[in-house]
Amino acid sequence: MGRQGNSSRKTASNSNSRARRGTSDAVYRRRRLFVGAVLLVLIALVLGGFAAAGAFSGNAEKASSTDAAPAATGAATDTPASAVAGSTATPSSSPTPSSSPTPTCDQNLVTVSASTDKAAYGPAENPLLTLKVTNGGQMPCDVNIGTSQMEFLVTSGADRIFSSRDCQAKSEDLVKTIQPGASETANFPWPRNRTVEGCQPIQAKPGAGGAYYVFTAKLGSKASPKAVFQLN
Repeated sequence: MGRQGNSSRKTASNSNSRARRGTSDAVYRRRRLFVGAVLLVLIALVLGGFAAAGAFSGNAEKASSTDAAPAATGAATDTPASAVAGSTATPSSSPTPSSSPTPTCDQNLVTVSASTDKAAYGPAENPLLTLKVTNGGQMPCDVNIGTSQMEFLVTSGADRIFSSRDCQAKSEDLVKTIQPGASETANFPWPRNRTVEGCQPIQAKPGAGGAYYVFTAKLGSKASPKAVFQLN
């Protein structure tokens, strides 16, 4: 009985030892599996972190290139099409603005004046008669100062002494653009002679000896104030 009891205890003890070893091996394997799983998770997190960093870096580079794109586009826009290699575009020519015609001066804004180069002339001196037309408006305008419009008239009282139209060979137009406040002048040397309409021959000459004469300049329907001078 004693031996059987000992044998039974030894058998139970061996069984318990094997059970403990089996349990320890299983626990060890589970621990190794757990540790391995943890390592795999850590490796995955590390790799994921690098991937995320690369993704953010790539996005930042894309954003940077996107931000720089408008500046590059602007630079290309400033370059003429003909300067781009391989470009077949032909630059369009700029249209020439059509200049509007200058209006004719308003007669109410035009002034005509008469003057002589001297107040009195000696027996051998010929008066220089000057007609001046001035634009009194605010805009440039055209005035016809040709012989078709102007007249140099010399009178003495009621006596019509001379007119530049009496013996005028031909009548011509001469249009001038006059700026606001500016003037155009025309000079006529008077040879101290008499004329009649139709340029008929006349032998009489203007009197001298201190006689006074009046010069009136005319341009179209405009007549100047009188300019008085003396012939000696």
